Amino acid sequence: MNFFRGVMGGQAAGPQPSGAETIQKLCDRVASSTLLEDRRDAVRALKSLSKKYRMEVGTQAMDHLINILQTDRSDSEILGYALDTLYNIICNDEEEEQDESEDENAQKQADDLGAQFTDKFIQDPEHITLLLTLLEEFDFHVRWPGVKLLTALLKNQGVQVQGIILVSPMGVSRLMDLLADSREVIRNDGLLLLQQLTKGNAAIQKIVAFENAFERLLDIITEEGSSDGGIVVEDCLLLLLNLLKNNSSNQNFFKEGSYIQRMKPWFEVGDDNAGWSAQKVTNLHLMLQLVRVMVSPVNSPGATASCQKSMYQCDLLQQLCTILMATGVPADILTETINTVSEVIRGSQVNQDYFASVNAPSNPPRPAIVVLLMSMVNERQPFVLRCAVLYCFQCFLYKNQKGQGEIVATLLPSTIDANSISAGQLLCGGLFSADSLSNWCAAVALAHALQDNLTQKEQLLRVQLATSLGKPPVSLLQQCTNILSQGDKIVRRGSKVQTRVGLLMLLCTWISNCPIAVTHFLHNQENVPFLTAQISENLGEDERLVQGLCALLLGICIYYNDNSLENYTKEKLKQLIEKRIGKENFVEKLGFITKHELYSRAAQKPQPVFPSPEQMLFDHEFTKLVKELEGVITKAVHKSTEEEKKEEEVKKTLEQHDNIVTQYKELIREQDAQIQELKEQVASMTSQNEQMQTTVTQQLSQIQQHKDQYNILKLKLGKENQSQSSSQGDGSQMNGLQTEELSQLREEVEELRKQHSLLQTQLGDKDALINTLKSGASQTADGPAGGSDNTELLQELEALRNQVQSQSTEITQLKTERQDLLRKAEAGSSDTAVPTSDGSLDGAKMAELEGRLTAQMSETQRLEEEVKRLSESRAELEQQLASSTSTVAILQTEKTKLQTEVQESKKEQDDLLMLLADQDQKIHNLKQRLKDLGETVEDEDDLDARDQTDDDDEEDEDED
Repeated sequence: MNFFRGVMGGQAAGPQPSGAETIQKLCDRVASSTLLEDRRDAVRALKSLSKKYRMEVGTQAMDHLINILQTDRSDSEILGYALDTLYNIICNDEEEEQDESEDENAQKQADDLGAQFTDKFIQDPEHITLLLTLLEEFDFHVRWPGVKLLTALLKNQGVQVQGIILVSPMGVSRLMDLLADSREVIRNDGLLLLQQLTKGNAAIQKIVAFENAFERLLDIITEEGSSDGGIVVEDCLLLLLNLLKNNSSNQNFFKEGSYIQRMKPWFEVGDDNAGWSAQKVTNLHLMLQLVRVMVSPVNSPGATASCQKSMYQCDLLQQLCTILMATGVPADILTETINTVSEVIRGSQVNQDYFASVNAPSNPPRPAIVVLLMSMVNERQPFVLRCAVLYCFQCFLYKNQKGQGEIVATLLPSTIDANSISAGQLLCGGLFSADSLSNWCAAVALAHALQDNLTQKEQLLRVQLATSLGKPPVSLLQQCTNILSQGDKIVRRGSKVQTRVGLLMLLCTWISNCPIAVTHFLHNQENVPFLTAQISENLGEDERLVQGLCALLLGICIYYNDNSLENYTKEKLKQLIEKRIGKENFVEKLGFITKHELYSRAAQKPQPVFPSPEQMLFDHEFTKLVKELEGVITKAVHKSTEEEKKEEEVKKTLEQHDNIVTQYKELIREQDAQIQELKEQVASMTSQNEQMQTTVTQQLSQIQQHKDQYNILKLKLGKENQSQSSSQGDGSQMNGLQTEELSQLREEVEELRKQHSLLQTQLGDKDALINTLKSGASQTADGPAGGSDNTELLQELEALRNQVQSQSTEITQLKTERQDLLRKAEAGSSDTAVPTSDGSLDGAKMAELEGRLTAQMSETQRLEEEVKRLSESRAELEQQLASSTSTVAILQTEKTKLQTEVQESKKEQDDLLMLLADQDQKIHNLKQRLKDLGETVEDEDDLDARDQTDDDDEEDEDED
């Protein structure tokens, strides 16, 4: 034990061994000792030396320490010492390293040392798996140093360690168990471990999220006091940011799990906002960043819109607006809140409408937009706050034509209220103030009120400004151009690059895709000479951007010119560019915009973020406009008049073809509508036919009943004839019975006549429907379908006619039977030779009955004639359908022929392009061969340069 006393600080006789020798002896003792106590003491000694002799311990003892972790699993104390020792040699402790190092090189060497030992440790992936297994130990002396060691490994070589943990079975799940540890030290260090584990690895982020991380982290934040909590809340928020940022799967899981609703209580700050601690500011700042991650413009539009809707429904947006309008909020929190509200309302019409309705708690109340704009145009406000307000205004107007109209309306003469400050007045005040930053912000804000909105661009032309007393008002467009080109005082104010860039961006946005605005701009005779003079001058580096924007503005005047002004048509403007500037020089100046170093930075994201006010030159939406117009303007400037005419002819041809196709489409739509109407008519007629069939079935049953009654009557009459010879009293009884039965028969025949009348009415309805069908069939184009439906209908009518004929036959049979009965009755009366008044009365009734039957027979004949007429109309209808079918076939043939002609014309154009390309290649090869043979060959560029030189010489001679 004397050896250990010497190592641990005791006095020993003789010369003291060096640190390296001591570490070597301790390593030998760890490797060779059989007693656990000896190995434990040796490892404890290595731990005490690991910070001072980091290099030696890491080089000599790492393998022995790893072996201890593998073999001495039963002793938690020696495991703790080994893990602490490994942590000391791998972790880059800044304070210790600063104490040991005297310069930056020593610091860098210490960092490299930690990376080297980390690489050595993770050479065998089983070491990481072993460490994960040790983390399952509940003993504090094993689990805590294991968490710290794994965190240090992730800090030094995060990607490699992440890959090993990802493929390790249940590796991430073991680490997630640390959040459930009741010991706060382990739980808090577990948060730090998970922060390092989830950095930049989407797969691990998804696993952690689906291990119920959101629920656990939100519970911890609530337990720790939300925004009023300590550093633990900050660690939870940082881990949440790692899980959600740029991870659409986790963002969707967070939204679907209703975790957005649990964020609302975080922002419920009290009325007394005094005494904001630094930790509370940090926590609230991270919470706002978490909200922004869910609605970031870089997310997919569908996911962003869904999150925006959830935030409005759970009143999170309302809570953020409350903070926005509260007093006593720190400046950085207020700035971040403005940015958060901006992205929550960006592109969401419902959220934008709500934000427009928010009023500041002032007397009288003012809209929140007006209050924010007052901060934007106030040069005393912090720069980052003014940028945030500009971003908020841009997001409010993004895809919000209603909001754009409301902003522009505040500038129109009919809506200006002299007693209140409006957004339009603030924008105009900022546009013409002495502060160049206010000029730029107001110009960009006003440009966003016109973005992709032709109506508001035309409305803004009506805005009139009163410049000074006694002078007539001028338009806003004229005043903007005056700032750029006229007046000594105005020139000095507009001479700042930032102001001129802002005004040029506003003018380019305003007149782009608006020929009326272009005409108004060109109507001022001084604008075009000013632009050409600016472009043609050789200015310094700072002025190149202004030259490029002037070239863009002039190019827009060419591209969107409707040739309504004779002096400034497209052709004349191009001639002016060629004479005064030169086409190549013009295109070069136009390219200065995209080559500027600040252009690419502004094009990356919508939020205006600038290191300093001087670098605030480009707007994100304007970079999109430049990218869209640069190519087309270059082509428009280089195109000749003949090429433009050819393009116009091609456009007209294509438009004609499109019109023909559109006409056919409309015809097909009309035919579809007509077919649908006919189908509905056929369906209604089918239902009516079913009703008529039901009626016919009922009539057949009634006829059967009549047959039975007639048979019964015949039997009764036969019996009466047999009993007529018996007595006069019996004859009188028979006559009375016959009279009663004849009256019953008369009632039944009357009922049959009514049924025939009903049948006649139904056939009349059928006739009217068929006439309607004939008129519709004359217009429809679907001949086969309509013909099949009408054929079915006519078949049903044929069946109905057959049924009527059968009824007529039955009536004839009934008439015959009646005549037989009459003959029998007459024969019986002549045998008895007893004429009575009752017999004469029965004869009159029988005559009346015969007359009615005769009328029914005539009615039946009329019905047969009607059926015949319907058959003839069916034949006519079929002819009309056949003619309409042929018409449709002709139209389809013409359509196919036109489509074939369009395809052939496109193919011919492609062949001509291929021939031109082949000719250019042959000419180039011939020129190259001539050059190789020593002949002098002039290129087209040389010829153009010579022509340009000749023109310049001629101009010089004319001037002399």
